[in-house]
Amino acid sequence: MNVTIPELGFVDLHSHYVPGVDDGVKTLEEGVALCEGLHQVGFSMVVATPHIRSVMFPNERSALERAHGEFCAVTADRPGMPVLGLGAEHFFDDVVFGLFRDGGALPYPGGHAALVELPPEAIPRGLDRCFFDMKVRGMQPVLAHPERYRPLFKRTDPLDALVDSGALPLLDIMSLVGRYGRRPKGAAERMLKEDVYYAACSDAHRPSDVALVSDAIKRLAQLVGDERTQELLALNPRRILNGTAQY
Repeated sequence: MNVTIPELGFVDLHSHYVPGVDDGVKTLEEGVALCEGLHQVGFSMVVATPHIRSVMFPNERSALERAHGEFCAVTADRPGMPVLGLGAEHFFDDVVFGLFRDGGALPYPGGHAALVELPPEAIPRGLDRCFFDMKVRGMQPVLAHPERYRPLFKRTDPLDALVDSGALPLLDIMSLVGRYGRRPKGAAERMLKEDVYYAACSDAHRPSDVALVSDAIKRLAQLVGDERTQELLALNPRRILNGTAQY
């Protein structure tokens, strides 16, 4: 799916506003409210990233494209909406990696990158080689919420091999306000100090998340300053979509 990226405003590379396809919003009204809310707090573009996960969320690309298209058609003339795009949050296992090899994965608009989620308890062996293979094929892996993976709670060095193989770490900003607990919050703050993150996102699942996202944007600016906040939420997400991202 190709969309025109707006020149101004934040770009959200991780959200769940497509109704009824995963653990995100359940109704059209909730999806609209979530998108409108994100627009109000500064996002001029919001990319839906519904889960593709074996057994739990066995979504297929064609069905997600159809559901997103229906949402866009209904909301096309509605004021106060951001530009809408579609990708997917791919839970990385052998089945999902096969989708990347066979063309069944759902990359970000433009086709230059795709969002990848890992198991919370351990970083899979050989993942760096898989990410390198993706990069060679022209698909940059964007790593969802590294602060929420247990091996990274206390130290960042397990992430080094993944970054070296092409992964771009993506901060879930609600981690900064305790949405996922104390340990992810501490890990996120540490990784910000270490300048680990390439970009940041909302990972919003419901309209009630918008207030937390707003607070998290303010907290992010307190921690890293306004210029770095713009890089994480505006400039670097555009680079990911344009295929010009360099860690």
